[in-house]
Amino acid sequence: MSDGIMSKAATMEIPISSNGDTGSLPEDDGLEQDLQQVMVSGPNLNETSIVSGGYGGTAEGIIPTSTMKGCLVQPHAARGASSVCPSAAAARRMADPDRAAGSGLHQAHPSPAGGGEEIVRGIAVEKFDIVKKWGINTYKCTKQLISERFGRGSRTVDLELETQIELLRETKRKYESVLQLARALTSHFYSLVQTQHALGDAFADLSQKSPELQEEFGYNAETQKLLCKNGETLLGAVNFFVSSINTLVNKTMEDTLMTVKQYETARLEYDAYRTDLEELSMGPRDAGTLSRLDAAQSHFQSHKDKYEKLRADVAIKLKFLEENKVKVMHKQLLLFHNAISAYFAGNQQQLEQTLRQFNIKLKPPGAEKPSWLEEQ
Repeated sequence: MSDGIMSKAATMEIPISSNGDTGSLPEDDGLEQDLQQVMVSGPNLNETSIVSGGYGGTAEGIIPTSTMKGCLVQPHAARGASSVCPSAAAARRMADPDRAAGSGLHQAHPSPAGGGEEIVRGIAVEKFDIVKKWGINTYKCTKQLISERFGRGSRTVDLELETQIELLRETKRKYESVLQLARALTSHFYSLVQTQHALGDAFADLSQKSPELQEEFGYNAETQKLLCKNGETLLGAVNFFVSSINTLVNKTMEDTLMTVKQYETARLEYDAYRTDLEELSMGPRDAGTLSRLDAAQSHFQSHKDKYEKLRADVAIKLKFLEENKVKVMHKQLLLFHNAISAYFAGNQQQLEQTLRQFNIKLKPPGAEKPSWLEEQ
């Protein structure tokens, strides 16, 4: 049936004028219905192809029809063969695209390219505003800093707070020096303990190989082993001392100084915008100046609030740091004194009691390092 319909369509040729009007030619409704039936019940056009060069052409003329949805393509007829033309109704639809669009043959889908461009443009504008604000703020702060260095600008000073900050920096420098010396002591004493351990082993070996000096080598070996054991106990106490000082200096004090740096930056910004507001207040009062004055007043107020908040934070942290420092150092200095005194006095029991007093646990000589799962 489809062969008969296609042969019928091949023998019909309907000329179409330039404006798509079929003129006075009659419409073949039967042919149109047959073609519609072929389009509905015929082969799947998504899996076929149209040869643009006629039968026997090369593969270069093959156009996959899966890329040509919703439109009718009139192939080039082969040489000497009659061409297949659409019906009158199809010709009218091709000539009137608005009507075809209204009938639902072609549905226009909005392209997302426009929305993507708007998003990119919005991000670019936002980044530009951020860079612009950063540039203005940096310029004002640099100008204020140079004015302060050369003595031409005024500076907000909290004498009590500045004194405490300077004292904290000086204390941190001194504690860093103590920490460095304590680490050096630990390193040297560890080498001493290792040497005593090796010397004790050498004495014990010679006591077995020298019968005439067995007793002398023997008690020297025992003495070195005892010193080595006490030295390892003292090393545990000194390592605990070093660890506590390191936490105090490089974590607690450093955290407070980071807040101090934020406070000093806020102070500089506050003075910069205060100076800018004072300069605008002394200038002429016109419409443009008034709008700039309102903006400067708003910026000044926001930086003032930030400065006062950070000043209060620094004062609180300095107070707690001082209390924590006294508490920690009281415990650590007592530990260091008792451990050193007991070791050099040869009082093994007092040395071990000192470690128990401060809850310091020593690892056994053959203990392995715990796995990363046990450390969690």
